[in-house]
Amino acid sequence: MKLWQKNTTTTAAVEQFTVGKDREFDLMLAPFDVLGSIAHTRMLATVGLLSKEESAELVSALQDIHSAIQDGSFSIDAGVEDVHSQVELLLTQKLGDTGKKIHSARSRNDQVLVDIKLFLRHEIEGLVRSVESFFQLLQQQSETYRSHLVPGYTHLQLAMPSSFGLWFGAYAESLVDDLITMQAAYQVVNKNPLGSAAGYGSSFPIDRRLTTELLGFADLNYNVVYAQMGRGKAERITAMALANIADTLSRLSMDACLYLNQNFGFISFPAELTTGSSIMPHKKNPDVFELIRSHCNRIKALPNEIMLMTTNLPSGYHRDLQLLKEHLFPAFRILKDCLSMAELMLSNITIKENILADEKYKYLFSVEEVNKLVLQGIPFRDAYRQVGLDIEAGKFAHSPELNHVHEGSIGQPNNEQIAGMMGQVLSSFDFRKVESAVNALLKKG
Repeated sequence: MKLWQKNTTTTAAVEQFTVGKDREFDLMLAPFDVLGSIAHTRMLATVGLLSKEESAELVSALQDIHSAIQDGSFSIDAGVEDVHSQVELLLTQKLGDTGKKIHSARSRNDQVLVDIKLFLRHEIEGLVRSVESFFQLLQQQSETYRSHLVPGYTHLQLAMPSSFGLWFGAYAESLVDDLITMQAAYQVVNKNPLGSAAGYGSSFPIDRRLTTELLGFADLNYNVVYAQMGRGKAERITAMALANIADTLSRLSMDACLYLNQNFGFISFPAELTTGSSIMPHKKNPDVFELIRSHCNRIKALPNEIMLMTTNLPSGYHRDLQLLKEHLFPAFRILKDCLSMAELMLSNITIKENILADEKYKYLFSVEEVNKLVLQGIPFRDAYRQVGLDIEAGKFAHSPELNHVHEGSIGQPNNEQIAGMMGQVLSSFDFRKVESAVNALLKKG
């Protein structure tokens, strides 16, 4: 069954090639397709395209389909092209001609658009919750290990003293900025394209503001041509926000791999969280962090993939856009899995104490000694030269005591302020409004 089919049958090879993996990803869109249809059905009744009785029957049947999707009993029958056709088929089987009326004032184009917007909105919420949980762990560990000093590096050369409090806290604050970009993506996603039809609107007197309200969107994509042009753009912006989180995780994972290395030896994990070698009995490999790094680096390529797949497309719908789902949709699950595994690992980390007591780290304190001379009134360049000459002459002496008190330093990591920033970002997502709208759509009676 195809919504567009008349009397011509498509060649099997063409059909197989054009459908591709779409049915697989349509199952991911199924609950959102039903939500969009419920809102559309209720709107059609308000403008006289459905009677109240027909609307009530359709909404009840759609709610039953949604329940079937949630309990796993929903599937797309063989020979049925996509989720939209399957839902319409089920409605027609149950309600006869009334089921056929659900497509009035709607195209598969805006149907897919609203499905994708609802899917992305839902997935962003789940990802934000995962980031929030990981952020809280990083902050907790930052406080726990704020006095545990560790070498700081530039160019992978010893630079200045740092701390694990700063290390954990740095990645926590990085996630704040990552969620700011995710909030921007959410604002783009959280606009209603339904009613744009095939991309040029409808001659029916539809009420697009009503479907916007029913679906919990913040606003509309007003211009119907832009609503269609926004497909690909919303995915690319979302992918960029995913890539930012992935970049934070990838860098953290690289640090963890280095710090676990025996030449560093700053951290360790329980044996059950590492893997061994088939030939070297001493190995404790950081496979989890290596795989997080690789998964996240692949996600970092996602915005460019989407950009290239949509390059030089004119306005209007094009089948190229179908393939975006295969690239973007799995990225949410992968990134959430990476966050979950990173949280597991860092919840069980052991930090080595007194790392900087080792003689090889003494030059980390060279800047401290320069600063002490400056506090005595010696100009900085003269103090720098004096300490440098002492180092070259093998006469460098230092004290391991630190006095870093400014905002964001070893002595004052400002975790409370960073938590406040994260709280502001989280509060800017209107998840409660969305939840309320969805619950209202699914409420029986």
